[in-house]
Amino acid sequence: MPTFPLRRDLGLLLLALSLFFVGLVVAGTFLFARLASPRIQADVQAADLALARAIAQETNIAMENSLAAVAELAGYDAVREMDVAGMESLFHTLMSARNDVNLVYRLDADGIMIYHYPPGPSSTVGVDFSFRQYYVDALERREPFLSAGRTSPTTAQAVATAVMPLWDEQSRFDGLVATNIRLEALSRSLQGIAQEYDTTQHFQMAIVDASGQIIASPAPELLLASAERILPRSVSSAIVAHQSGNLIADSPQGEETLYSYVPVTSVDWGVVVSRPTAVAFATPALFQRAALATMAVFLVGGALFWIGLARYIIWPLERLTNFSQSIGQNRPSPWGEQEALDRVARRPDQLGHLTRSMLRMQQSIEARLNELSTLLETSAAVVSTLDLSQVLDRILQQVERLLDVEMCAIYALDEKSGRFRIQASRGLASWYADHMVIDPSETDSVTMRTIRSGEAVQISDTETNPSFRLRRTKARAAGYRSVLAAPLRMPHAPPAALLIFRPDQHVFTPREVSLLTSFANHAAMAIENATLYQRSDMQLQEQTRRLEALIQSMQDGLIVENLQGEVIYANRRMEELTGCSAEEMHQQPVDEVMERLLARVEEREAAAAAIAAALAEPAGGRVEFAADLPEGRRYLRLRLFDVTDTGDQPLGRGRIVQDVTQRHEVDRMKSSLISTVSHELRTPLAAIKGYASTLLADDVQWDAASQREFLQVISDESDRLSVLVNDLLDMSRIEAGTLRLSQQPCELGELIGRAVRHAHPDPGPRLETSLPPDLPLVYVDPPRIVAVLRNLVENAAKYGGEEGPIRVRAFHENGAITVGVEDEGPGIPPEQSERIFESFYRGEYGLTRNQSGAGLGLTIAQGFVRAHGGDIWVEPRTKGACIRFTLPVQEG
Repeated sequence: MPTFPLRRDLGLLLLALSLFFVGLVVAGTFLFARLASPRIQADVQAADLALARAIAQETNIAMENSLAAVAELAGYDAVREMDVAGMESLFHTLMSARNDVNLVYRLDADGIMIYHYPPGPSSTVGVDFSFRQYYVDALERREPFLSAGRTSPTTAQAVATAVMPLWDEQSRFDGLVATNIRLEALSRSLQGIAQEYDTTQHFQMAIVDASGQIIASPAPELLLASAERILPRSVSSAIVAHQSGNLIADSPQGEETLYSYVPVTSVDWGVVVSRPTAVAFATPALFQRAALATMAVFLVGGALFWIGLARYIIWPLERLTNFSQSIGQNRPSPWGEQEALDRVARRPDQLGHLTRSMLRMQQSIEARLNELSTLLETSAAVVSTLDLSQVLDRILQQVERLLDVEMCAIYALDEKSGRFRIQASRGLASWYADHMVIDPSETDSVTMRTIRSGEAVQISDTETNPSFRLRRTKARAAGYRSVLAAPLRMPHAPPAALLIFRPDQHVFTPREVSLLTSFANHAAMAIENATLYQRSDMQLQEQTRRLEALIQSMQDGLIVENLQGEVIYANRRMEELTGCSAEEMHQQPVDEVMERLLARVEEREAAAAAIAAALAEPAGGRVEFAADLPEGRRYLRLRLFDVTDTGDQPLGRGRIVQDVTQRHEVDRMKSSLISTVSHELRTPLAAIKGYASTLLADDVQWDAASQREFLQVISDESDRLSVLVNDLLDMSRIEAGTLRLSQQPCELGELIGRAVRHAHPDPGPRLETSLPPDLPLVYVDPPRIVAVLRNLVENAAKYGGEEGPIRVRAFHENGAITVGVEDEGPGIPPEQSERIFESFYRGEYGLTRNQSGAGLGLTIAQGFVRAHGGDIWVEPRTKGACIRFTLPVQEG
């Protein structure tokens, strides 16, 4: 296959690459210069705009403070009542705190100066200032504002006035209070900023108001002058329009200038920073000239570099290539090539070093192959077992054989103590191996150094090495003087290191270091495999313990029998159900254990027959029965299942006893719901149907009073149906968690009145309401809380006796309103104080009175109260009943 000359000749290839690289750099430099210049100009514009923005922000803060100060003055009674003595104290305090204010004054509704501070040097008290524009503007405003710049007649200084209009409670204009802000103070701030820049930059700064006046400038003579003296008309228009940006335009003096302008948001001012474009864009021009010089230097340097590269690199590499080809072909190199190679080998640079290395490499190939063979043999011996102690012992045996040493050890992290200890050793004294401990913070330890660096570390002489000074005594006693350590890299095992010791001073050769490092890598894999095997066994035991804990914590009873019908496992719940311990049940016939459970069953014979029938079914079955347990009457379900192995071979049978009392209670509640709702719907429907049929009868003519009576009954029974349906809907929303509240501040007394008006039966004069006069507003959903109060009042009217009083009381405590509804009826038995809030539950005390109801009222009341974050409960009483609940108060 033909090849191009460039691919055959490294010299030509490097020449082409050099020319390409030089051309690429030159072209890149030129292109960069062309592209970077606009970017630098943009950065200059951004910097000037940032300076203008910073000045604008500082000015904005100062003006906002001035407006806030004058607004605060307007709140003092002395200012509003034009108390001169009081105003003198206030104005003096303000002048002391604000060095930019030179006058504070009060004008009355007609614009007459009432008082100003300081009173001198020339007083204008009594002077009419209604002709001032800021007075005219104050007649139309109610918020503080800033006037245009002007010269104060009182202080004869350039000022801008912060004005706060004053209005009385009948919205009549009552004058104004104002402060004069010295524009000289703003100008000094600009002077300070200008002094931070080199005068050669020719920075010019100014603050301009909406009327085109210069409000502040480092040049005092420009104060209150027209902005057209320093700005073109286009910049002034942009400031009036509250715009920000950069603009290059001719100055009024005819010089091209960069203008940067930013509005001051709190007032109709703008900040302008400008300087000549010749100064602003001097850096981009200098950058372009520097780029051209750089390209020229790079072209000359590239040519010189190629000449040196060819003489000192390319030609010697050609000779070295010929030598490597002769080594690869296993033949001696020609005589001329060998002489040239010797000259290259005598060079002190990298090429000389490379040539000498290649000569040494030829000599070491055979020795390296021998070492590799030995290393493979020792590695095979190490990985032949998974017992960790045997693995460590074999590693040390092979290290002794491989490196011809008599002392070696493996240091590993003891996870309990957090320190490194000798895990296995050979040739070391027992006292040293048992008591040698290394703390991870000992950074000068050879063990910690090799673990942290990940590389082999050696100490050729412990007597002279300064890092071994603290351990020198122990080294002498242990009988070693030189140490070589290699890390054992194990991601899934504790950090460890392999160390070999020699009794004499010894510099370990690169071959010995490489050999120990390679063997350490193989040994690390063997140790990690043994560690993972040991850890997996521990994890299996831990999983078994967790599974045991899980089964023991089950709420269902579990019993497992073998094929002979003997109990081999029973959990804690089964112990509770049968009344005997797991040890007593173990290896006992399962029928005897089940007899203990059936002894607590009401219909024992029927349950035993059902269980026998379920056992006869191939796929098992389930049986339900009631039992009297220590915790009370419970409904239990026995479920049978077969236990098989992974090959679907039978191992025994399991029995699970589940407590299904709650499901039975749900079924009872469903039946109660159907029965109650059917009765509660049938009664009003029968009344509506009866009276409607009576009104529709053609053979009887009823007078107007009777017709109205019949229609009133139909209306009342319809309302009763509506209340029942709404109760059922509210109950479903509460149970589903979809109840939504629309809370608002309300007076509790008004809610109680609404509840009483809708109560049936009407409590009438028996109702007594006691509310503190300072009771705060409650933050509730009014219809929901009215329903709660109505339900409690109706219950008190039904069950509290025909003449007994009904009291509604409330008090504020612990950030909530506690409301109580009391009666003097037979009361609520303590054992029913919690159950009365259950759905469809009605106590016996209610049934004896033949009172109607679905048993949902208190359940819904509890749901409404808890949705508001409150609670409802039965207050223990010796006579009568009292139900209390809490409501949140209005915040703030």
